Amino acid sequence: MLGEAEEQTKQDSRMVTEVSQTGRGMTSLRTRRRMVKRLREAGISQPEVLAVMEKTPRHLFVDEAFAHRAYEDTALPIGFNQTISQPYIVARMTGLLLQAGPLSDVLEIGTGSGYQTAILAQLVKHVYSLERIKALQDRARQRLHSLRIRNVSLRHSDGGLGWAEQAPYDGILAAAAPAEIPEDLILQLRPGGRMVIPVGGASQQLVLVIRKERGFERQVVEDVNFVPFQSGIA
Repeated sequence: MLGEAEEQTKQDSRMVTEVSQTGRGMTSLRTRRRMVKRLREAGISQPEVLAVMEKTPRHLFVDEAFAHRAYEDTALPIGFNQTISQPYIVARMTGLLLQAGPLSDVLEIGTGSGYQTAILAQLVKHVYSLERIKALQDRARQRLHSLRIRNVSLRHSDGGLGWAEQAPYDGILAAAAPAEIPEDLILQLRPGGRMVIPVGGASQQLVLVIRKERGFERQVVEDVNFVPFQSGIA
């Protein structure tokens, strides 16, 4: 018998094959364009970010039961007590990372469904993405492969440790909130590099960290609500 993760991966594969990337009905390109219009109204203005958000089929990164809600501005469950972030947060974090100009190598903490990974991969040279839950990583790998996104390296690992072998990075983006920013991650930024990460417990803030030649600059962006950062692998 297939395990839950294997069965879901097969379902995801069939879904990518059977459903056009342009979608239909509530997953159509028209629906995606309405999502982008809402993002503009919410203050997202970088044209390259908006273009990729419009192009990328978010409905392929959620369970089929939630596909009709894929372009609502809401987080959705992806299993294992994890979520796919709402489109606004994905666009906001991506925009903050790219605000100072194009990036080459970016580290992502928390592959999750692979949606944020797919957005980043279309805007930077290479994405190194860590996921502590192997079943989620396997699903994300299948989705990225099906969409022919090749400039991504995936690793099953504790995100708090980063990926030192590939450091330093131009940017780091985290999809889970630690109580404090892990020092290992900060040290893997190159000078001028930027990190976007939610920080806190019951009350969380999105934080932008910029590595300087000497020290770091930290800016609080806005209040957010992410799943908590967890150590170890599963």
